Amino acid sequence: MQDEIETEEIIKDIFKQGKICFIPRYQFHSNHMDMVRLTAPEEVALLPKTSWNIHQPGEGDVREEALSTGGLDLIFLPGLGFDKDGNRLGRGKGYYDTYLKRCVQHQKVKPYTLALAFREQICPQIPVDEHDMKVDEVLYEDSPTS
Repeated sequence: MQDEIETEEIIKDIFKQGKICFIPRYQFHSNHMDMVRLTAPEEVALLPKTSWNIHQPGEGDVREEALSTGGLDLIFLPGLGFDKDGNRLGRGKGYYDTYLKRCVQHQKVKPYTLALAFREQICPQIPVDEHDMKVDEVLYEDSPTS
């Protein structure tokens, strides 16, 4: 989304390194999300856009789902805000929290979670509840202002 870090170069690098890349496919009538396989970095721009202006495969587009073939090692998490304790403020639907709980049930090892943030998104404290999953690491630019 426009207020999130652009991941296009990361996706290109994943393919350059010969790794497998999965992207989220949200089901907007629920809080269900799958991570489906991307075949090439250029494919993202060709995918249909959702009402949130996010490129994702359509529901009829049959693709490999990460949890059905062994799971994920790393997940980049979006968010509106983050604190230094790994708490994340999402957009309120619980897509990523629910998906991470499914990962814990289906994989032997929980995927490492990494949030990419703008410095302005780092907050002293983020409100959390029992459904929220912490982020393992939050990366953001921490340079002094001029």
